[in-house]
Amino acid sequence: AGQAIAQNVITEWNETALDAIRTARAGAAPAARLYAMVNVAMYDAVNGIKKNRHSCGAGYDYALVPPNSSAPVRASEEAAAAAAAYEVLTALYPAGSADYATQLADDLDDLGGLGNSKVADGYDWGVFVGQEVVALRANDGASPQEILPGGTAPGQFQADFTSAQYRNMTPFGISDPTLYLSDGPPALDSEEYAEALNEVKVFGERGSEDADISNQEAEELFRFWAGGGGSARPPGEWIKIAITVAEDRKTTKSISKTARLFALLGMSMGDSVVVSWNDKFDYQAWRPATAIHNADTDGNPDTVADPSWIQRNGSIGSSPEHTSGQSTFAGAGSTVMAHFYHRDHVRFSFEGDDAIAGPRSFRSFSQA
Repeated sequence: AGQAIAQNVITEWNETALDAIRTARAGAAPAARLYAMVNVAMYDAVNGIKKNRHSCGAGYDYALVPPNSSAPVRASEEAAAAAAAYEVLTALYPAGSADYATQLADDLDDLGGLGNSKVADGYDWGVFVGQEVVALRANDGASPQEILPGGTAPGQFQADFTSAQYRNMTPFGISDPTLYLSDGPPALDSEEYAEALNEVKVFGERGSEDADISNQEAEELFRFWAGGGGSARPPGEWIKIAITVAEDRKTTKSISKTARLFALLGMSMGDSVVVSWNDKFDYQAWRPATAIHNADTDGNPDTVADPSWIQRNGSIGSSPEHTSGQSTFAGAGSTVMAHFYHRDHVRFSFEGDDAIAGPRSFRSFSQA
């Protein structure tokens, strides 16, 4: 039983984090923050023990915990990871505390129980690391809520942007988010804008048949990546992809490698929020449905308004369109996965939370 826990404790607690987001019906931004914090905590818990086990600690730097923190040398890495994840989840999503406690108790029992000194030392260290991560991120800018009121001018997002504060959240890995900002959406009267709007108008309309894809295929594709309320959200889909690939490629046989993969991925999801939300706040670009309904106000001779147009799936959107959070998560996730496995072309299959036709198979991370 102990070996099973050793192979799966990182992915197991990631599954729990996914469930916490689903149950809370949390948005993409808080979801990404949770995935980052849980995985940084588990990485630092595991890595701290390895750091003190190897001379000089070379190659085992902490991601977030202060570098002078001292882990017990012979502690259980698995117990430490489980305890660290438990502390973060309990602090951020306390509604699931009873389930987290049961899971933690089961993990500790499988490892030999707290009567075993290695398990007890690992548990104590993990509790410290988890609480330290929570404390270090307590004032990271994710709260209090900031609402950017919707605009009324052509091109402006018309609903309230209710998670605007995340643009100021302290990044997990990148030093300067401004280095990654876009040049903004195309001008409303540009040819590029008209081409994009007309493509979405055809392909994204509910019930329409596109020349290159059947209506059924389109519906399945849109639903697969929807990531709506009650799902693990788009950053969670990349956590799921990582779980699948890590198990397929036996990465889970090493707790340190698994912890590193998920820490890198989680941090990239958190930082994607900061960058994308900065663009969303700066440009306040309207969503496709609003743009199509009001195309007669955009000043572009190549667009035509259709007030009856309905998108294939989901709501009109809860944040400004540009830059797409979903695309930012995908770009970051696929890049991290490709770098970790030293190639983009890794085959895998997985099923999106909102999928209606089962799993889909991909030839590479970038294809997803």
